[in-house]
Amino acid sequence: MFSLLISLFLSFFRIGLFGFGGGYAMLALIEREIIQAHQWLNVGEFVDLIALAEMTPGPVAINAATFVGYQVAGPAGAVTATLGVIFPSLILVIPAAKLLTLCYRHQGLQKALLGIHPAVLSLIGLAAFLIGKNAIIDMKSAAVAAGGLLLLMFTRVHPLILLAIGAVAGMLLYH
Repeated sequence: MFSLLISLFLSFFRIGLFGFGGGYAMLALIEREIIQAHQWLNVGEFVDLIALAEMTPGPVAINAATFVGYQVAGPAGAVTATLGVIFPSLILVIPAAKLLTLCYRHQGLQKALLGIHPAVLSLIGLAAFLIGKNAIIDMKSAAVAAGGLLLLMFTRVHPLILLAIGAVAGMLLYH
C-alpha cells in the first residue's frame, strides 16, 4: 500500500509540476499517467472522471487527483494524490510570482509566454480529442456535443446549466 501511495503522489506531482495552463491543459498529462502509465482507470472511467471533476467545485486537476486517489487507494489515496498535484504549486508559485514581477517586462519572457500560449492550447486540444473520441459514441452524442459547443460559443450559458442540459438530453435520448 505504501508503494502505491508513493506512486500516486509522484504521478500527480509530475502532473502538477508540468501542467502549465490549468486543469484542462493537465488533462492530457492526467490521461497519460492514470490510463497509459499505471492503468488505474480505463478510458470510460476517465471520461466519467472529467465529468465529475467539472461538475464539482474546485479546480479540475485537484478534483481529478482526489477522485483517482480515492478509486485507487481509498481516503489515503485521495489525500496523497491531492497533495501530489498541489505540492508543486506550493513550492513554485511564490518564487515564480516574485521573479515574474521582477522580469515581466523583459523581452525574452514576453516571447517565451507567446510560445507557451499555443502549446497550452495544443494540450487542451489533445484532451478534448481524447475525451471526445470516447464520449461521442453515436450521432445522438455528437448532436449533444455540437449543441453544447454552440451554446457555449454563442450564449452566456453557465457551464453547470450546460451540464444539466446534457444530463436531461442523455436521459431523453438514451431511455
